[in-house]
Amino acid sequence: MHANDTPLTGPDLLQRFQALDGFLLEHRALWRPKPFTQRELPWERDHPELAAWLRKRSLEDADALHNTPERLDAPAPFPALAATAAQLSAVGELSATPLGKLPNPLSVDVPGRKWQQIEAFASRLNFAQPARQWLDWCAGKGHLGRLLARDGTPLLSLEFDAALVDDGQRMSDRLRLHAQHRQQDVLAPDASEHLQAEHSAVALHACGDLHVRLLHLASERGCRQLAVAPCCYNRIDRDDYRALSSAAQGSGLRLSRDDLRLAQAETVTAGARVRRQRDNSMARRLAFDLLQRDLRGIDDYLAVPSVSPVWLDKPFADYCRDLAALKGLPAPAERDWQALEAQGWRRLAVVRNQELVRGLFRRPMELWLLLDRALFLQERGYEVTLGSFCSPNMTPRNLLLLAERF
Repeated sequence: MHANDTPLTGPDLLQRFQALDGFLLEHRALWRPKPFTQRELPWERDHPELAAWLRKRSLEDADALHNTPERLDAPAPFPALAATAAQLSAVGELSATPLGKLPNPLSVDVPGRKWQQIEAFASRLNFAQPARQWLDWCAGKGHLGRLLARDGTPLLSLEFDAALVDDGQRMSDRLRLHAQHRQQDVLAPDASEHLQAEHSAVALHACGDLHVRLLHLASERGCRQLAVAPCCYNRIDRDDYRALSSAAQGSGLRLSRDDLRLAQAETVTAGARVRRQRDNSMARRLAFDLLQRDLRGIDDYLAVPSVSPVWLDKPFADYCRDLAALKGLPAPAERDWQALEAQGWRRLAVVRNQELVRGLFRRPMELWLLLDRALFLQERGYEVTLGSFCSPNMTPRNLLLLAERF
C-alpha cells in the first residue's frame, strides 16, 4: 500500500498533486459536510449501510480510532477510500544527518517534545551546498536558529513578540553565537528588506499566512535555500483559500477557510480531564442545537460563541436558558432536560463516528496544500523535495519542504 517510501521530488510533485486533486474533487460530498452542524449528512442516503453502521457505534469506539481512521473495518465504500487515501498520502522520510553531541545550553527552556521536533527538523536539512547565513522566520526565542548556527554560521531571527526577541538575543549572546534577533511583523510591507539571496530560510510550524508570506518573499528575493514545515493552514486573512501554484489555480477545487481546518483535525493527546471537559462541552452544544431548532422553528444549525468552561458547571437547564438569552432566542419552556442532555451525548457519539469518514481525507488535504506550495517554489526555479522529518507521534505536522536554488 505504501509503495512510495521515498520523499517526493521533481516530476513526482505534480503527478501526486494531480492524483490527490482528482481524489478530493471526486469525494467532496464525503469530506465537506460537517457532522457537527448537520443532523443528517447528504452522503448517508447514498451509502445507507455505512451510515447505519456508524450511527450504532459508541463514543469510545470513535475516539479509539480518531487519529487512525484508516484502520476502521467499516462497510463499503470505506475500505476502498481508506486504501486510496493511504496510497496517495504516502510520503517517505527525508534522510537524516546525525547532529552529534549538542551543548546543553541549547535546549534550556525548551519543552521536551518541542526540542525533539527542532532536532528532527535540523537533522533533515541536507542541502547540496552549506548554508552561508540562516534566517529563522517567526522564530520565537530562536531555539531552532541557535541550533543551526552553533558552528559559527551567521543567524538572523525574525519574531513579532519583542519579549521573545530580547530573550532570544540574551540566549544567543550567552552562547557567543553570531546571531541577530530582530523584532519584525513578517506580514508588514518592510519585512522583505530582511531577506537576502544568501539566506537559508527556515520556518518550523509557522501558521497559514505567515509561512505563505515567507515563500513569496524568499522566492522574490532569490533566497538560495528554504526549509518550511507548515501548520494551521486555515489561519488566513480571507474566507477562501488563494492557490499559489498554477496547477492549484487551475484546479476545480475551491476551498473555504473552513475546509482548510480539515487538514489539521487530529486531536493532540490530552489528559482525561481535558478530554472529558471537551466532550461535555460538545454534548451540551449538540443538545442545545436540537433545542434552538425547536425554539426558532427552523431546522438549521445556529453558530453559538465559545463560552467559558465555568458554564459547564451550571445545571443543564440554566446552561440552555442562558445560551438562548445570549443568542436572543425565546426563553425555553420547561421540558425533560435530562432526556435532552442524553440526546446531546448520543449525537456526540454519532458525530465522532461520522467524522471518521472525513478523517480519511485529512492527510490527502494536507498533502494537496503542501504540494501547492512545493509546485509554487518549483515554478520559481527551486529544486524541491517534500518528505517527513519525524514520526506523527512527535507532531502530526511532520512534513517538511526543502527547496534549493543553484
